[in-house]
Amino acid sequence: MKQNLSMHPKVRPEHLSRNALVYVRQSTMAQVRFNQESTQRQYALQEKALSLGWQKESIRVIDSDLGISGSGRARRPGFAQLVASVSLGEVGAVFGLEISRLARSSADLMKLLELCALFGTLVVDEDGIYDMADFNDRLLIGLKGTMGEAELHFLYARMTGGRENAASRGDLRFPLPVGYVYDPDGSIMMDPDAEVQNAISTLFKEFRASGSAYGVVRYFARNSLSFPKRAYGGAWDGKITWGTLTHSRVLSVIHNPSYAGAYVYGRFRDQKTVDSSGRFAHHSVRLPNREDWKVFIPDHHPAYISWEDFEANQKLLASNQTNAERSGPAREGAALLPGIILCGRCGRRMTVRYTGTGGVRPAYECTGRWEHGNKASCTSVPADILDQAVSEKILSIMKASELEIALKILRNISSSARMADRQWLLSIERAQYEADRAERQFMLADPENRLVVRTLESNWNQKLKALEEVRQDYAAYCSKKAWTPSAKEEEDILNLAQRIPEIWNAPTSTPKEKKRIIRILIEDVTVLAEKRCSDFTIGIRFRSGKCEEIHLKKPLPAADRRRHTDDTVSLVRELAASMDDHEIAGFLNHRHMTTPEGKAFTYAGIRWIRYKHGISGPYQRDRQGISVSEAAKLLGISASRVYYGISSGKIPARKQHPGWPWEVLIDSENLGLIKALYS
Repeated sequence: MKQNLSMHPKVRPEHLSRNALVYVRQSTMAQVRFNQESTQRQYALQEKALSLGWQKESIRVIDSDLGISGSGRARRPGFAQLVASVSLGEVGAVFGLEISRLARSSADLMKLLELCALFGTLVVDEDGIYDMADFNDRLLIGLKGTMGEAELHFLYARMTGGRENAASRGDLRFPLPVGYVYDPDGSIMMDPDAEVQNAISTLFKEFRASGSAYGVVRYFARNSLSFPKRAYGGAWDGKITWGTLTHSRVLSVIHNPSYAGAYVYGRFRDQKTVDSSGRFAHHSVRLPNREDWKVFIPDHHPAYISWEDFEANQKLLASNQTNAERSGPAREGAALLPGIILCGRCGRRMTVRYTGTGGVRPAYECTGRWEHGNKASCTSVPADILDQAVSEKILSIMKASELEIALKILRNISSSARMADRQWLLSIERAQYEADRAERQFMLADPENRLVVRTLESNWNQKLKALEEVRQDYAAYCSKKAWTPSAKEEEDILNLAQRIPEIWNAPTSTPKEKKRIIRILIEDVTVLAEKRCSDFTIGIRFRSGKCEEIHLKKPLPAADRRRHTDDTVSLVRELAASMDDHEIAGFLNHRHMTTPEGKAFTYAGIRWIRYKHGISGPYQRDRQGISVSEAAKLLGISASRVYYGISSGKIPARKQHPGWPWEVLIDSENLGLIKALYS
């Protein structure tokens, strides 16, 4: 016998005096669109609320979560509104088609059920009515929630297992990157559009030539080239559009192993973080190591580059990072070795510090000691000396292969120009084809059907206009593109190989071009230098594996350059025992000795040496009187009055030699008389 729901014992007047909330949810928009029966059944819960005794104006429908999963991974504004209403004590019952419609996450469901128990709110689904204050009802509905979460797990496991099984065979189909399409049999093939293929190939070739993603962007911008992009979804689904190549687009192409012919699945993993509101946020993280990928099938489909080139590109991108202990790409700046020069004491990469007015004097410096708490650099050497030594070594190596290098440079220039020309010609060919097709459509139309003819005529005019714009852009490009030499001019260029040193040192040769040449030949340069020592050593490790050591000298600081040697100081100390400063200077000059600056010794210079190193002179040993300061202290007057007394003849004094200090001749006989003069 059917139970009369209007007389249900669990529905009491205090419940009917509050609102009844009908919660409607579907997990995806596809379910909302194609599974409308479930949505209608959820809306029909309003009739059940009416049959249980709620008034129509007390029944509210919350359907803002249609198309949002209840797994707890997404924000659900409708569920948040439901929880807030229950927390305010405004809800007498919550209606849902089944418990999994409320939430498939135990955390979200338990929070809602705890609030329902606290504020006396009933939970009503298609099977019955549950009072959260009753232990048996709470146990039953908790079991249903657990089963709903388990059901979600089983569904996800089955779908994931099916995808991974298909991916392990290489049969799982997913949106292909631009440059690839599926053939009628479902196999991956290169896009038959030659312009698309050439654009992809040009990107990879220019990346290998420039060594950086920004270099590729500059190349496409400089030559006014467009890059294809495939649209996904909407009216343009699967269509190719052309636009400006961006840096992020270059990185996505270079990082994609599909262009190396590999079938890959599981290259990204889901990473959870907690946002400021305490909810989980999900975002994908790319796994750089091939061992972490779930499926990897090499040589699965035609490739634009080899797998070896793909790995080399990844290493090159990694080395371009400026915030890591890596060499990095060749950049602007007067110094030629930044990024490849190492400290021989701590092994770290040395940085460049520009000194002097306007930063015109670069120096290589290792800051390893600063990072360890010592306020001093580990090693510092002037850049010009190292750059000159490495440049001379590079030129000596290049002499043996001048002709080969010149030919390679010439081929690279011609190849780059041909790639750009081919891309432009393909663009013109595509525009010409679209214009011809529009013309054929216009010619085949019935002239009397003016509605169709007007549309086709307008489309034809647009295609002709686009063709003319492409031709004009190509003409502008040709007026600015690099000059291509003839056969006779090639011969003249090859003769320039004999003038490589002159070209290297020419003002038109930029430091960035020299850096690229150095990095082609040299792996790294290690510097071993000591402070206050002019001699230092560098070790060059070439790409071929050969190592070479070069001994150099660096200029010392100005104070060190002007410092006298220990031998000179010892000789002055020895001569000062029997000679005065004039005699010592004459003796040293007679022996053709010079100062560190290459000048002759002087009386003042010898005095400075004796003062600096505490060497006593003859006047200190054979002195007959007392000094001016001693006389001033003895007489109780200032030193200036002593000098005035000496000049006026009131105080007896003498000098053994011009320039020597005064010797005040005061003894016990004249001390009283002199004091009387100043009393």
